[in-house]
Amino acid sequence: MELRHLLYFKTVAEHLHFRKAAEALFISQPPLSRQIRELEEELKAQLFIRNNKRVVLTPAGQYFKGEVDAIFAKLEKSKSIVRQIHSSESGELKIGYISSVYEHQLADVLLDMHETFPYVKTRLYEVPTIKQIEALEQGKLDVGILRAPVHSEKLKLHSLFLDPFTVVFPAADGVFTSQEDLANFIKKSPFIFFDKDYAPDYYHKLIEICARLGFKPNIVHEANNVHSILQLVEAGLGVSILPSSLEKQYQGLQISFFKLSEIPIATEVVLAYNETNADPALIWFVEKYSGYKM
Repeated sequence: MELRHLLYFKTVAEHLHFRKAAEALFISQPPLSRQIRELEEELKAQLFIRNNKRVVLTPAGQYFKGEVDAIFAKLEKSKSIVRQIHSSESGELKIGYISSVYEHQLADVLLDMHETFPYVKTRLYEVPTIKQIEALEQGKLDVGILRAPVHSEKLKLHSLFLDPFTVVFPAADGVFTSQEDLANFIKKSPFIFFDKDYAPDYYHKLIEICARLGFKPNIVHEANNVHSILQLVEAGLGVSILPSSLEKQYQGLQISFFKLSEIPIATEVVLAYNETNADPALIWFVEKYSGYKM
């Protein structure tokens, strides 16, 4: 099997038309058909169902297309890195993160990284967990800091820490000495939270926590990042339930926190990346960030 076999297969799979694929490859159709037959013979599997009217990928062909696409994506990235090294340019590490992660930790690791890899550029993208998973699988991100669960067979995960939940409310609303008193207050309050489609697992945890406190939350305001949620809380528009680690990050706001220590529900923060990516900067980042103490 040669690279041209994979290229020919990829082109036919994208066009689902042998003549159009041949034109795109600047070859005639008979040699293209012959190369596809050779590939199928080597794999001992039929990749296409073809007749006079149409060309369709078989289930084996659909799987093989995904693998071939990944090979070419990896090849293109390798070519780019080689060109950058040859021209003494920097490499690039694309890092995804969620708004509800303590950002000072990330900043500290990036400072250390600049010492070790002075020519590597880092690009940071604040992306929700669901979209991060997709971007990591497609190679659009190199590594992601996100919250479990991560349903992907393509990604390797490192558990960073378990983050319990805390109630966030305007500082002017006073001090609560017990979880029962707090529950009586927040069940009458409007809630500010993430959109259900934006953070479905977060949403379900909120519903479960409130159920344990004896009520269903009245979600009046929705936002797609934690900064906006906390600003709305500070403005007196409602309360929220968020990960406890955020208290370190937003001590300057006029808001109060009450940790729900009697409710054993937490969210797990993880590091996710594609294990086939052998970029030294990525490997260093994963090891350094995974070993960082909160």
